[in-house]
Amino acid sequence: MSRTLLSRDLLLGATGAALLALPALAETLRIGVTPGPHAQILEAVRPIAAQKGHQIEIIEFSDYVVPNEALNAGEIEANSFQNQPYLDNQIRDRGYDIVPVAQTVNFPLGIYSTKHDNWASLPEGATVAIQNDPTNGGRSLLLLRDHGAITLREGVGFTPTVADIVENPKKLKILEIDAAQTARSLPDVDAAAVNTNYATEAGLKPSDAILREDPKGPYVNLIAVRKADADAAWVKDLVGAYHSPEVRAFIDAKFEGSVLPAW
Repeated sequence: MSRTLLSRDLLLGATGAALLALPALAETLRIGVTPGPHAQILEAVRPIAAQKGHQIEIIEFSDYVVPNEALNAGEIEANSFQNQPYLDNQIRDRGYDIVPVAQTVNFPLGIYSTKHDNWASLPEGATVAIQNDPTNGGRSLLLLRDHGAITLREGVGFTPTVADIVENPKKLKILEIDAAQTARSLPDVDAAAVNTNYATEAGLKPSDAILREDPKGPYVNLIAVRKADADAAWVKDLVGAYHSPEVRAFIDAKFEGSVLPAW
């Protein structure tokens, strides 16, 4: 087991009598997140988890691939950064023995522009950056489809690709780049699809997106653990701490509707 459990020490005198019993130290749970809201929310979870005897160590990852690799390898106990379609795709492609144990928050995806005030003002042939991973890139293409910007092949599910575009009235040039770079690409493109955690990190306001995803869609985020740990007591404690009224109040006050509790 990779979790660190520090047990109580008992100091004994020369006669063997207990002179001092140290208090039990907290069980350390290493939780992987991406920077921004996921990390900030875990900071709010920390004191609630401490009341249940768990010390949370927040491990930040700069991309969407490594947190699942680290979890599957036992380098962290849980992660909180992804939605179900993304996890499903990772499990299918990489064979991870990882399961979701709770829903957390929803980050409605947005398409932003620093050059155009609204979607209608994008010129023909405009360059639109989207994420280059199947789940988030597919999510962005679905957003474009839902707003009539493109038409996709029937039956594409949650992970369409650029090859599935069958109609593109504005002749948009779709530029696929790493999800963490889409916000940084804004000076060089007409618009970019940016996940909310990267948008807030870059100082973008989700309310300023020129296109925005329906918050009631399927992309609610989740806490994931290794399958062997799914029924562990510490998992129930972690979920209970996350789903506490205090954490909900923090999310509502901190993010003002750009991040939505899903429980």
